[in-house]
Amino acid sequence: MTTTGKQIFTTLESDGTLTVEIATSEFPEPKGNQVLVRMEAAPINPSDLALLLGPADLENADYSEGKIVAKMPEPFNSGAKGRHGQRLPVGNEGAGEVIATGDGDMAKALMGKRVACVPGTAYAEYAIADASMCLPLGDVSSKDGASAFVNPMTALGFVETAKMEGAKAILHTAAASNLGQMLVRICQEDNMPLVNIVRRQEQVDILKGIGAKHIVNSSDDDFMDQLRGAIDETDAFFGFDPIGGGKMVDHCFKAMEQVAVSKMTEYNRYGSNQQKKMYIYGRLDLGATVLSPSYGFGWALSGWLLTPFLQSAGMETVMKMRKRVVENITTTFKSDYAKTVTLEGMLEKDAVLQYRQMRTGEKYLVTPHG
Repeated sequence: MTTTGKQIFTTLESDGTLTVEIATSEFPEPKGNQVLVRMEAAPINPSDLALLLGPADLENADYSEGKIVAKMPEPFNSGAKGRHGQRLPVGNEGAGEVIATGDGDMAKALMGKRVACVPGTAYAEYAIADASMCLPLGDVSSKDGASAFVNPMTALGFVETAKMEGAKAILHTAAASNLGQMLVRICQEDNMPLVNIVRRQEQVDILKGIGAKHIVNSSDDDFMDQLRGAIDETDAFFGFDPIGGGKMVDHCFKAMEQVAVSKMTEYNRYGSNQQKKMYIYGRLDLGATVLSPSYGFGWALSGWLLTPFLQSAGMETVMKMRKRVVENITTTFKSDYAKTVTLEGMLEKDAVLQYRQMRTGEKYLVTPHG
């Protein structure tokens, strides 16, 4: 027996036409350790927007009820050649009630329970999810549990990565986001010094309000002085950046090297021996990542994604992380939403133009059943 419900799909054609639409889908009976979840809430994360909309021209798109037709500019259309013609479901995570299960013991244990899950198809009235990727929420609401995976596990993953690589402190850019606020609270609990870079005074105020100690405003005239001072105090030669494009990573490497050189007792033409590392984990800026050869040779820039980290961290570490999230979902890992929309409301122009900007404090929550 199948279940019928609404679902959002995104399709990019070879000519650059992007269509995002609500369609009726049939959801099959779950098998093995699969569960069928009646989706009650799903957040719109930056990682969702990359597939849902990408850098399409949404200002001049054609909007109708439950449908958007837009143009994907070059070189982004050619760069997405692998998805041309594919009708793809969207929505990394969400929460809802398990209404059917496969015959696996793990799945059957979830029957009738409210869970957070990562189906990759969360912008729908129903979703098939693997029981191993479900978190029972108990008395926690679907709204509070909807963002229980991506941001919490990513923030915890940053701290675990820092510990694994022997870092004494963490530097984080665009730090006033929901994820950034979680990272502040985690680092406080784990006694991990954290340097937070933001770009507006109101973001400074947000982080001060939750007890962040080291906050640097990139819009201030003395930004680099602030940054060097924070790195000097914390030894934050290791960081994470969701911006991607532009010069922010370059600024971080420069400040790290300048602090390291200031502590050298002898001159070295190759710069300091201090190892400096930054991970890019997002593309808030789709432009080129600009680096300049001004920080010696002891630096590394790499990418960081949640799924590969979880695969490499080991089951014991992952289970501890999951347990910590569930126990603190309304405190340490609390997410706030500016607006709640239905599936239809998610595709309205005003909403699209707002949430695609990914501004701090403007996170959207989708409620598929209204």
